[in-house]
Amino acid sequence: MKTNIYHTHYCKDLDISKIGEEVTVSGWIENIRDHGGVLFLDLRDNTETLQVVSNDDSIFKGLSKESVIKVSGVIRKRDEETYNSKIKTGEVELLVSELEVLGKSESILPFEIITSKHTKEDVRLKYRYLDMRNKKVKDNLVLRHEILHYLRNKMYDLGFTEIQTPILTASSPEGARDFVVPSRVYPGKFYALPQAPQIYKELLMVGGFEKYFQIAPCFRDEDPRADRTLEFYQLDLEMSFVEEEDVLALGEDIFYDTFTKFSDKKVSPKPFRRISYRDAMEDYGTDKPDLRNPLIIKDASEVLKDTTFGPFKKSIIKVIVVDDIGEYSNSWFNEIVDYASSIGMPGIGYITLMEDGSLKGPIDKYLTEEERKSLIKEFDMKTNSVMFFIANRNKKVAQKYAGLIRTYLGEKCGLIDKDRLELCIVNDFPMFEYDLTTKKYEFCHNPFSLPHGGIKAYEDTPIDEILAYQYDFVCNGNEMASGAIRNHDLDSLAKGFEIVGYSREEVEERFKSIFTAFKYGCPPHGGMAPGIDRLIMLIQDEANLREVQAFPTSASGQDFMMGSPSELTQQQLDELQLIIKKED
Repeated sequence: MKTNIYHTHYCKDLDISKIGEEVTVSGWIENIRDHGGVLFLDLRDNTETLQVVSNDDSIFKGLSKESVIKVSGVIRKRDEETYNSKIKTGEVELLVSELEVLGKSESILPFEIITSKHTKEDVRLKYRYLDMRNKKVKDNLVLRHEILHYLRNKMYDLGFTEIQTPILTASSPEGARDFVVPSRVYPGKFYALPQAPQIYKELLMVGGFEKYFQIAPCFRDEDPRADRTLEFYQLDLEMSFVEEEDVLALGEDIFYDTFTKFSDKKVSPKPFRRISYRDAMEDYGTDKPDLRNPLIIKDASEVLKDTTFGPFKKSIIKVIVVDDIGEYSNSWFNEIVDYASSIGMPGIGYITLMEDGSLKGPIDKYLTEEERKSLIKEFDMKTNSVMFFIANRNKKVAQKYAGLIRTYLGEKCGLIDKDRLELCIVNDFPMFEYDLTTKKYEFCHNPFSLPHGGIKAYEDTPIDEILAYQYDFVCNGNEMASGAIRNHDLDSLAKGFEIVGYSREEVEERFKSIFTAFKYGCPPHGGMAPGIDRLIMLIQDEANLREVQAFPTSASGQDFMMGSPSELTQQQLDELQLIIKKED
């Protein structure tokens, strides 16, 4: 290392081989300890901590934790009974001869650095620069750096060109709300922050860049949650002259290689399981299935088609069988009933297969003998198996509830192996889905995706049955990447937008750049965008994305450190010709 007035060494380099050497180190006071009247400091730099002692305790007078100091002195061996095997410097200490305070800290901290992750999140984020001094928080950010470095090198080695696309762009109807930026020069007009570089990367394909990538910031004005923040980053990539399988194979390499390099967990081997959207919704009740959970949802609608039980009549009936739980207490089952109620279900029924072959449970009295036999045989019930019933007249609602119950049962029964990273690819998404709220069709996924069969699909196939070359990579119930083979036929693109309510004129106006560019020779192309934050979140076993971002907004979408969102001055509003309407 290069020495200067602040350090001759980093703490990590100080061990028994340096005993007797005169050194200078700088860093933060992590702790001040009094052992039988003798004072010790723990000095923390960017690499490790080091115990600092003095023959004159007055040199430590007036110091406060988290102050920045420079110390010089001689490295000496600790007494054996005071060795600390948890740190690299655990066999040595620095006998200080000079100490200089470089940056004094307030004596009362908002929280203890070593336990900051147990502090209320809003307080942590307000003082994020203190929170970063916690080793676990810092490790997350260092790992983020290492993963980004690795991914960039991987993409370079694969022949991709890194290109940055604009942050200020035009608003477009891509699904989520845009963050908008008013223009001072053009009053009444607005820029938008990109939800993703979708149009730009397609224009790069038109421009002849066959393999593009970037670590792209994306902005979406949505309500934050554990796996979503207002700003996030993705490994955005696009390729020309590829088929779906080419992109999927690349995605498998990226995820498998990254997970196996940076995680000790068992990673599912390549090729990852391919699951159609339809099968995912039927078997797992979600398009983001957690395959660590062995429970499979089955459909009992046919078996119970003649039921006289009111909640089941004319309903889609889903069942989940869990083995070896039939002897659990009533209170254990009541917790499941309570959970079902908490997610909006009117109730959940269940039956247990007893040792004598009979069924027991609140649903049993509503079943005929024929139905009992059919349920046991059709769904392979064993002694002490319990079958849970989820019913709703709306198929999508029944699937959603069944998926939530499956996840809850998997966790409650301890069926999920936390030491696995189980990946799959969900593909063959519907091009459109009917929205019961708006009473019209909407895009199910990406509006720029190629439908199976091209434009002919819009002419020959019922809207509900049109599939798209769209795919998601999923790991442990988390969507890790979305992608598609793009639709580079202008007539087909326009037809897709017409189905969801846009005229060709509107589409050409909203997407003027892409409709113009595609007229000058557009190659077939496709791509995907692995989420960087979620990737790190899974590797580090963190509960939310904010733990792996340097300066995230809070769960409520506020930045308590910078004070945003904030009001503009009247002068700024006047320059932008904006008037704020106050609520009554």
